[in-house]
Amino acid sequence: MIRLDADLLLRAYAGGIFPMADNADSREIFWVDPEERGILPLDGFHLSRRLRRTVRSDPFEIRCDGDFVAVMRGCAEATEDRPRTWINDELIQLYAELSRRGHAHTVESWLAGELVGGLYGVTLGGVFFGESMFSRVTDASKVALAHLVARLRLGGFALLDIQFVTVHLERFGAVAIPRARYRRLLASGMSSRGVWLTQPLGGYEVLAALAPERAALSRRA
Repeated sequence: MIRLDADLLLRAYAGGIFPMADNADSREIFWVDPEERGILPLDGFHLSRRLRRTVRSDPFEIRCDGDFVAVMRGCAEATEDRPRTWINDELIQLYAELSRRGHAHTVESWLAGELVGGLYGVTLGGVFFGESMFSRVTDASKVALAHLVARLRLGGFALLDIQFVTVHLERFGAVAIPRARYRRLLASGMSSRGVWLTQPLGGYEVLAALAPERAALSRRA
């Protein structure tokens, strides 16, 4: 059984591996080093026309690093599509420690004073390691993801690691790449420095960061 601490966790991410548990009740944690790694190219992020309109309309209050543990617990909730989770209490404690150190962050969607969706991940150098997301109302996690990518672009990040490609993330442009190529991108990204931005961004600002020319056309429409 692996006994983790925050320093070991950071070294693992720098080496290209990450931890998981079998389920929320499991006391065992294991390392994962996929042969193919999922990434979401920051210069190839795709928003559907409908979601673009949603982002522009600012339906949620977007906060960064407001309630890290609440976001992790939201990601650990069982759902119809995801009855089992890999997040256990030990991992929540470890990532909360990374958050206190400034190495883990959230993007949160709030509605009428309630947390309704969001995501969290780890930052090292110019790399954001996306861990998980959740949504309690329509589009809450999707809008949070758009805000994340906009912040990473504006903050000079080089790589958004999503670990595994899912059908859901493919819609946004996610691709799987061989482990060797991922390690090269990781090394390059780690040698740069991304700046995590916490200030509020409006929908037009997000669209401008994701696709400046399209945002300009949308503003004139």
